Amino acid sequence: MENNDQNKNKKEISRRNFLKVLGAGSVATTAAIVGVGCTFNNKASAEGGSLGEVPTDKMTYRINSHTGDKVSLLGYGCMRWPLRTNDKGEEEIDQDAVNDLVDYAIAHGVNYFDTAPVYVRGWSETATGIALKRHPRDKFFIATKMSTHRDDPAMRTFEGSVGMYRKSMEDLQVEFIDYYLLHAIGLGGMKDFNARFIDNGLLDFLFKERQAGRIRNLGFSYHGEVEVFDYLLAMDYQWDFVQIQLNYIDWLHASGWNTNAEYLLGELEKKNVPAVIMEPLLGGRLSRLSPPALSLLKEMRPEESAASWAFRYAGTPKSVLTVLSGMVFMEHLQENIRSYSPLDPISDAEYIALEKVTNIMMSDDYIECTECQYCMPCPYGVNIPGVFGHYNRIISAGKRLLNSKDKNYKEARRAFLVGYDRSVPKLRQANHCIGCNICKPHCPQAIDISSEMRRIDLYTEQLKQQINF
Repeated sequence: MENNDQNKNKKEISRRNFLKVLGAGSVATTAAIVGVGCTFNNKASAEGGSLGEVPTDKMTYRINSHTGDKVSLLGYGCMRWPLRTNDKGEEEIDQDAVNDLVDYAIAHGVNYFDTAPVYVRGWSETATGIALKRHPRDKFFIATKMSTHRDDPAMRTFEGSVGMYRKSMEDLQVEFIDYYLLHAIGLGGMKDFNARFIDNGLLDFLFKERQAGRIRNLGFSYHGEVEVFDYLLAMDYQWDFVQIQLNYIDWLHASGWNTNAEYLLGELEKKNVPAVIMEPLLGGRLSRLSPPALSLLKEMRPEESAASWAFRYAGTPKSVLTVLSGMVFMEHLQENIRSYSPLDPISDAEYIALEKVTNIMMSDDYIECTECQYCMPCPYGVNIPGVFGHYNRIISAGKRLLNSKDKNYKEARRAFLVGYDRSVPKLRQANHCIGCNICKPHCPQAIDISSEMRRIDLYTEQLKQQINF
């Protein structure tokens, strides 16, 4: 077995191994979903690809061999529900927008909804439950998590953890959970896993809940030390599914504490464990390719967006049950539905193109942030994902300045500074980071957050002062 470091040190993507995983192409079944809604027409996607018709009856489904569940290949990640400002000037979930998104998703064949107690400041389960309660229970699968990976000793006790589990059912307004996950396994290593699930007897409790039918499928989401991943797969317990990070960068170039997806998916297939995929866009990075990378894909599919390529890649392996996407905007939902209605698997020639794109992306001055929010809240108010997100968008657009003599310097300088102030309030920008490093242990990508904040702040000051850097 290869260890994590050995996986990461590989220089080239193994096309032969990836195609072996894919087989001759995924076997997709399609079926009509009964519900409200109609075929939607749209001219262009949010990422610039041609969208066209969004069918209601062509979604690709995968069968969970453990329970026979027929799961939509597109899964709805409920980590980033839309927000609004109420009459008191406070942010809250925009429930009307959530309802509209859920209604549209179900009407177009999406039936897997993934949430957690910690998502959207703790509001996600309640909002998701309200939206789904308006539909027949047999039209959707709910996935949620045991989110005790935060540093809260009270929640790691048996009583605290069971309380979280019970509250999830209450907030989601259900009597059973279709897919229940041990959340963020691997962060903190074996010691953390044992403290959360073994020493307090919680794992035995969860398997008894599955036996009683209150949990229909039990699995875990993996971030972190591969030793923990290997340990769980070697246990006598039978896992019904496992959630991993997979995209064409992470196939052999996983960053931080993550492990190469080639290894993770291969091990799951050996155990006949279906895979749920997170981060198919690598925090949005793969929807915002640099011009040289995007041009390679446009040569083959001029009308297809970069995001669609990434979703097709993530959904192509047969062992993938569903691919999660945190869709806040209707345009994103529509495009992703179209990508899987039905799935057009990645071909050999397209995989070669993505190998070239990967090589270009690996050379970019990019911060490996997926905007997962695990680092938040910052005690000093810094919007860490927002700062990294703005910087990465500049990188993806090819507008990272090396010196004041660069071509289009004034335009690129203004794009960075004006865009920075618009996307991140001044009091939440990188210059307010004091380097306390409280956030660092929570980052699945193992980013040296305070160091990157200093680098972005220095770059910002250079642009403000028009220093010849």
